[in-house]
Amino acid sequence: MIPIKLPKEQKDEMIEELQNFFYDERGEEIGTIAAERLLDHMMHQFAPYIYNQAVRDAKAAVNEKLSQIEEELYALERPINRR
Repeated sequence: MIPIKLPKEQKDEMIEELQNFFYDERGEEIGTIAAERLLDHMMHQFAPYIYNQAVRDAKAAVNEKLSQIEEELYALERPINRR
């Protein structure tokens, strides 16, 4: 799988969220480097699961829309009168 590249602003925000989580949940302060290493590890380990689920969700949404379009197209068909 292609590694996910995050914009610096997003990665910095995620690092800050990890630091806040550790402080709020565990009463521990972790530095920026530790939080960045943890984020990199989590992205490497868990991103494929999240990505694959997102692909499955997108596939289901597309299939649902295609089914709706198919039904709408079927409704547009006109009967053929045979004599």
